[in-house]
Amino acid sequence: MSSLCEVENASASAAALPGDSPHHIHTLPILLLLPHNRCNCRCVMCDIWRIRQVREIRAEDLEPHRESLRALKVQWIVFSGGEPLMHSDLAELSQLCRGEGIRLTLLTAGLLLERKARMVAEHLDDVIVSLDGPPEIHDRIRGVPRAFERLARGIAALRRIRPDILVAARCTVQKGNHRSLRAIVRTAKYLQLNSISFLAADVTSAAFNRPAGWPSERQGSVALDAQETEELGREVEALLEECREAIATGFVAQNAESLRRIVRHFRAQLGQVEPVAPRCNAPWVSAVVEADGSLRPCFFHPALGNIHDAPLLEILNSPQMVEFRAHLDVATNPICRRCVCSLHLQPPDVSR
Repeated sequence: MSSLCEVENASASAAALPGDSPHHIHTLPILLLLPHNRCNCRCVMCDIWRIRQVREIRAEDLEPHRESLRALKVQWIVFSGGEPLMHSDLAELSQLCRGEGIRLTLLTAGLLLERKARMVAEHLDDVIVSLDGPPEIHDRIRGVPRAFERLARGIAALRRIRPDILVAARCTVQKGNHRSLRAIVRTAKYLQLNSISFLAADVTSAAFNRPAGWPSERQGSVALDAQETEELGREVEALLEECREAIATGFVAQNAESLRRIVRHFRAQLGQVEPVAPRCNAPWVSAVVEADGSLRPCFFHPALGNIHDAPLLEILNSPQMVEFRAHLDVATNPICRRCVCSLHLQPPDVSR
């Protein structure tokens, strides 16, 4: 379950042109691209690994969209998934993007990182790895024996080739690791990562190969019950106290409010508090292209086009997309109110 989260106050200039609807997009700072639809983990919080039919976005699929990438002034492409390192030729796809001067970030579970270290070092700008706990907890959540060992070897191999490459981690907080946040910070330091961030597990959306959603029993195997939510609250407060320096220096890449919001998310799932949408303008400053070409306004809202049918710029400003953005009230939308992620770029490109 890979996602970009907790991005705040980055630079974006996407003002509407005279006469345009404020919901037309003229610049797109971030594009999340899912190059490969399958995954080699069996994570408890995600069903992507259940996919059997392979789909990929290849360089030849993206080539017709070069003009859109230029027109939209795309600054940053994030390879998410699935597992991008399972792609048949990620180097070629990366070369096309970097040829347009676009920063490339790889989100990976890291099982193939050792084998692909040279390619990553040569073709990617930075890496975010999934880290769900110290070794035993990480392996159990990932559903793969020695997953932590393989991740550690991959990070070490990458550092040997390119010592200065930025390698961050993100952790999905859930039933299996909610008591271990401080241990995860220590583990990230042990792995010599540049930073670590946390997000709550998503159990309610149709994302991550869950088109019909999860039944309550399956949600309960990942989400926290009332006692576990209280334990998480205590763990977050202990983290804020014990890791003050790590937070101050940015090694823990979130502030107190952001970390406490994870606790409130689980409380909202239990009905203890009202769910509150994060501050977010993702559909106005980013888009998600899935491995089959489907284009979503964000990870959690339905696809409203396909890059195999029309140019990226045309889809983003199609009547359906413009209408979606025009009618989306993040504060009241039920999907947004239960969202675990946050992407907000300043200044926003839409008046609200």
